[in-house]
Amino acid sequence: MAETVSTNQFKNGMHVELDGQVWRIVEFQHVKPGKGGAFVRTKLKNLDSGSVVDRTFRAGEKMPRVRTETKSVQYLYDAGDEVVFMDTETYDQVHIAGEALGDSVNYLVAEMVIQVEFYGDEPVGIELPQTVDLLVKDTVPAIKGATASAQLKPATLETGLTVLVPPFIAPGDKVRVNTETGEYQSRA
Repeated sequence: MAETVSTNQFKNGMHVELDGQVWRIVEFQHVKPGKGGAFVRTKLKNLDSGSVVDRTFRAGEKMPRVRTETKSVQYLYDAGDEVVFMDTETYDQVHIAGEALGDSVNYLVAEMVIQVEFYGDEPVGIELPQTVDLLVKDTVPAIKGATASAQLKPATLETGLTVLVPPFIAPGDKVRVNTETGEYQSRA
């Protein structure tokens, strides 16, 4: 029998089965209104179609949990419509559709080792580290004397991602970027 999970046990990234399909919990929020019973508001992503839906459950509602396997893979290259990784144990290549990864592609650098989740033999998602260090390719020069307030300027990084950085950051510097928020953290 499949393991069941209650809405009280939800975690971001967990997979559940609803209506005969596998869904990934993108985000959730427990709501306890002043009147009436508590409920859980969720944003779910369908693993087959990639569609994202908002769904509300009663607190304590149970559903089958879907187990996924996690493997370490090394990022090789972006092939346009798909991204290619290599399994670090078997050296097999793993191809994941670029659209399935979304903005995560902006944080991948050559030879980076990350975790990929598999449902059966199908890759269903990646787990990025909390922060990544990326090289600044281009940014505008700092404005002299503009230190009265905390100013930020846009910088284009090696992956094509644009983030706001402090004025002292110059092309060629490495910066640490938070992969969840896409914000500059510090110099690397």
